[in-house]
Amino acid sequence: MPRWGMVIDVKRCIACWSCAISCKEEHFLPPKVFWNRVLIGERGKYPTSRKMIYPVLCNHCSEASCVEACPTGATYQREDGIVLVDYDKCVGCRACLVACPYQQRTYYDQEKKDAEYFPGQGKTKFELLGEEIYPFQVGTVMKCNFCVERVDEGREKGFKPGQDRDASPACTISCPVGARVFGDLDDPHSEVSQLIKVHNAKQLRPEFGTEPAVYYID
Repeated sequence: MPRWGMVIDVKRCIACWSCAISCKEEHFLPPKVFWNRVLIGERGKYPTSRKMIYPVLCNHCSEASCVEACPTGATYQREDGIVLVDYDKCVGCRACLVACPYQQRTYYDQEKKDAEYFPGQGKTKFELLGEEIYPFQVGTVMKCNFCVERVDEGREKGFKPGQDRDASPACTISCPVGARVFGDLDDPHSEVSQLIKVHNAKQLRPEFGTEPAVYYID
């Protein structure tokens, strides 16, 4: 069984937000909801300051605090490491949202359900289609799922996630500079494992003790 993870090269990232937009398109996310975000800041002082760009998403941690905090088992982790939410079990207590040290979860309320990308003009055909394909439930918590449908469907067809576009998360496919790589962390010969080894890639805030499956080349 593979253990899926991702490597993000922040030196390549140009903050184009294509990862965030492709994620919204893939999952029909409503306005103001992002499962992928790009954090932009500065380090140092003028004239030697540097612009810092960090794309962030759910880290699908091996020691996921959200899984431990969930009282109903709605947040769970598969054998391949992907952390998911069972909306039928979620009671909206938001314990997982508080427990996540990376702030990568969103509470889906009625306001978000009713939101329109063009306020006052009604929902577009794309938005209505999303309500059929991705019927998010009001009163539950949502987050990045590593495009689990693409990964699972690709594997069923014999594709290799991380190598075949159809079996990889949308954010890795859309990145115009190849800053994201997805693959099996337990395979020492996979591209993600090699990148982590060669570039000494780091996890975000490892002191939290959650063992994230997302690594950064800084």
